Amino acid sequence: MNKIMLCCSAGMSTSLLVKKMLAEAEKRQLPVEIKAFGAAEFDEQVAKYQVVLLGPQVKYTLAKFQKEYAD
Repeated sequence: MNKIMLCCSAGMSTSLLVKKMLAEAEKRQLPVEIKAFGAAEFDEQVAKYQVVLLGPQVKYTLAKFQKEYAD
């Protein structure tokens, strides 16, 4: 199962996107887990996911996250 994490300011603005992604994955019969979290929870959650998507409101954190979690 693929695990995808969406990260935004508070974890709420991406909830609609999560619902749409889950609906599309179900339609395509793809085994996937998708959850949204706020940037404050990033460090706590990132190791549990294979893919991380950042919302536009937290794009300023991209370089920091890439450096810290390059592995």
